[in-house]
Amino acid sequence: MGTEMDNQMGKEIGTEIRPFRVDIPQEALDDLRRRLADVRWPSQVPDVGWSRGVPVPHLKDLVEYWTTKYDWRGFEERINQYPQFTTRIDGQDIHFLHVRSPHEGAFPLLLAHGWPGSVAEFLEVIEPLTHPDDPADAYHLVIPSHPNFGFTGPAAAGWDARRIATAYAELMARLGYQRYGAQGGDFGAFVAPDLGRVDPEHVAGVHVNAATVGFIPLGGVPEDAVLTDAEKVRLERMNRFLGDGDGYFKIQATRPHTLGFGLADSPVAQLAWIGEKFHDWAYPAGSVGPDQVLTHAMIYWLTNTGASSAQMYYESMHTTNWPTPSRVPTGVANFAEDIAIRQFAEPLNNITHWAEYEQGGHFAALEVPDLFVAELKTFFRTVR
Repeated sequence: MGTEMDNQMGKEIGTEIRPFRVDIPQEALDDLRRRLADVRWPSQVPDVGWSRGVPVPHLKDLVEYWTTKYDWRGFEERINQYPQFTTRIDGQDIHFLHVRSPHEGAFPLLLAHGWPGSVAEFLEVIEPLTHPDDPADAYHLVIPSHPNFGFTGPAAAGWDARRIATAYAELMARLGYQRYGAQGGDFGAFVAPDLGRVDPEHVAGVHVNAATVGFIPLGGVPEDAVLTDAEKVRLERMNRFLGDGDGYFKIQATRPHTLGFGLADSPVAQLAWIGEKFHDWAYPAGSVGPDQVLTHAMIYWLTNTGASSAQMYYESMHTTNWPTPSRVPTGVANFAEDIAIRQFAEPLNNITHWAEYEQGGHFAALEVPDLFVAELKTFFRTVR
């Protein structure tokens, strides 16, 4: 991390890197337990399943598991096995995991989560990426909590994907990485390509999954477009989402403050708000286990970032920093429920790798970690 003099200079100008551990006060856990014991359940139309949102019986079972079986302290112990830090960039303290491989020549790689995700999405892939069977596939990992998310916490206005990417370019420079890769899914698939745009001299390659803006048709499909059968299915899936699945998007992109009262005051509201997405966006639906869903609900609840994370949608829809063409080599993985279409991705991205899978859903690193790791190794071998 540099000499003692370098560290002292960093402290003087506010660029120091400070150790961090997750250690939630017991009072916060006790308050959560009291709230979970005093839930007022809503009335619902009977026998409609998931067609109108999360069913009460499903959430009752999940809350019962939350109060009787879920182990937050166990999660704290697990994440605290890995080195974590905070550092101040552009007026914001940013939390990140920094897990270095023991192998000489390991390739630095930044992993960017999405919504309703967190750094916890990547816990299953840390060991196989930092300690692979073949040292030639080893990575040093930097896994940030985005501004407005998790252990980074709420941020001021203006933190769109481009500003976050610019901060991460500074973070990688501050860590001493002169050449590195970036990977992201969902909102991370906004941030990772933008990192290539703002720091092309140092970003060797970008990889995305669950990619949308910059990788799908916007404004309609040209009449003369020729689509494969698989692409037609993705286009139909995208249109179905726009017609019946994007209500959360519109609320968060327009009135995140109003939504925030429920998310900040009720842990069950927070669980329902993101638990629906962990159910619907997994493949097959409902395959993400309760511990994973509850860990993410806990991170949002305990850091009070349910409301602030919604700002990501507002910033994305009110930004002037729309994607511009990038020359950085870019790999795309379409897992089973993804919707990227290559011919609509190529105008803005230098696509050098494209893979399609019949497994995995929106949360690929969490759902199919072995496949996710193999995919990253395949692409980054071409640029490292």
